[in-house]
Amino acid sequence: MKNCLFWQPYFIGKFEKKDPAVTIEFKALHPDAMRPEIQTAGSSGADVSSVERIDLAPGEFKTVSLGFSMAIPKGYEIQVRPRSGLAAKYGVTVLNTPGTVDSDYRGEMKVILINHGPRTFSVNPGDRIAQIVLAKVSQARYEKVTTLSDTARGVGGFGSTGRN
Repeated sequence: MKNCLFWQPYFIGKFEKKDPAVTIEFKALHPDAMRPEIQTAGSSGADVSSVERIDLAPGEFKTVSLGFSMAIPKGYEIQVRPRSGLAAKYGVTVLNTPGTVDSDYRGEMKVILINHGPRTFSVNPGDRIAQIVLAKVSQARYEKVTTLSDTARGVGGFGSTGRN
């Protein structure tokens, strides 16, 4: 019911149903922990910041502490994603992107960063290193079968739909 037409005397219009904001409980585990911050009204992700200093040599990856834990509501997950500026300017990205934080996890939030750039990259406390996005999830039921329905693609795997 996202885009519905409704009628009132002398008026037919269109409205969009807005989801109410979801509250995520945030618990600081480190004195330098920073609350995730949405930078602009149109941003889908909230930036998260390091609480430690690390150096990442070219080709190296490390787990970086964020210094907080969260209570994610059931039916949601947090996706950990790279910040585009770090990737474009320095070649630094999130290794397992998108990383998934399940609603039943209550431990410290961490990010696995990797340096694909040519120079050592330093992370300092307070540096924004990734972004998190709240996403709705559905749990699937997987059913074992002996055959699957046919499709135009069939069993073609990586690259099977063409180069462009």
